[in-house]
Amino acid sequence: MLRLLHLEDNPIDHQLVLRALRRAEVEAQVLLVETLPAFQAALAPEAAPVDAVLADYHLGGFSGMQAWEWLQASGRELPFILVSGAIGEATVADAMVRGVSDYVDKNQLSRLPHVLQRALELAQTRRAQAEAARELAASRQRLLELTEHLQTSIDRERADIAREIHDDIGGALAAVKLDLAWLARRLQDAEALRHVHAALAMTEQALGASQRIMRNLRPAVLDQGLMPALDWLTRTFAERTGLQVQLRGRLQSPLAPRLEMVAYRTVQEALTNVLKHAQARRVIIDVSDLEGHLMVEIADDGRGARAEDLAKERSFGLLGLRERAQSVGGWLDVVTAPGQGMTLILSLPLDGAVALSTEEDEA
Repeated sequence: MLRLLHLEDNPIDHQLVLRALRRAEVEAQVLLVETLPAFQAALAPEAAPVDAVLADYHLGGFSGMQAWEWLQASGRELPFILVSGAIGEATVADAMVRGVSDYVDKNQLSRLPHVLQRALELAQTRRAQAEAARELAASRQRLLELTEHLQTSIDRERADIAREIHDDIGGALAAVKLDLAWLARRLQDAEALRHVHAALAMTEQALGASQRIMRNLRPAVLDQGLMPALDWLTRTFAERTGLQVQLRGRLQSPLAPRLEMVAYRTVQEALTNVLKHAQARRVIIDVSDLEGHLMVEIADDGRGARAEDLAKERSFGLLGLRERAQSVGGWLDVVTAPGQGMTLILSLPLDGAVALSTEEDEA
């Protein structure tokens, strides 16, 4: 059974409303209130729940719209139907613009059951949409938390693997190199020396490869700060690829390790994308930490991209960068056009830096 609140100061009109509902076989309990305080009391949190409000427009000392304004201010979302005498099209239009559910003329009360049913259905739809939006937001938040957890786990695993490569593989290769050098100094046979020198060369290559893999997994230069790490990254990238890479800007204060890793990985991925797709000759990277945000812009002079290219379902590179940025409360934007290059803009809030550092220290 519906529970309706009827704001009306004319008992006869109240009876007419009851009759219109009974004729349409609407099962409803209708509570009559005549004053604004009584209206407010009937909608108090401790009062019985109400499904909808029917309100006259002209009331003693106040109007139905004042009741509507109070209802809106209270945060309650209820169907609110004006049931009044002729009040003019302009007044009705103003009430609808301000959010009132509907209007029924007292001379046409036969319309009331239909209008009420429609308002109730619309309210139910809105509640369902609001609940779906809340569930979606909660799911999105859980996804972000999972992304952050997975990314943190990946970074820690990379650091552990890099440490093992340095301690075990690097140490073993260094020992092999020393033994081979010892043999090279003592062997007299030319054929044996040739093999030892070849083994020395391969050992040197393996050492270089292990160091390169170790740096890619977890750059030790990050321990010196983001700017030294980016300087090393851009220099080695330029030397390896022949592209012109310019790093500009400076940081005013130290950053949380998590923010440094997000910024570093974003630049690293952006440079990889430039090499693979952009057909660029020059890349400019600007870094700053003004106004409470770490800003990193990576701009190239390559062929750019179309919006549909960036929206491809399998554009996991950009998707991963966006998720990484969102995991620390930031965002990543892409500015591009065919033939005009591409600019990636990373923005990370610095106000969570202390909390991030604390969480990482406790982990």
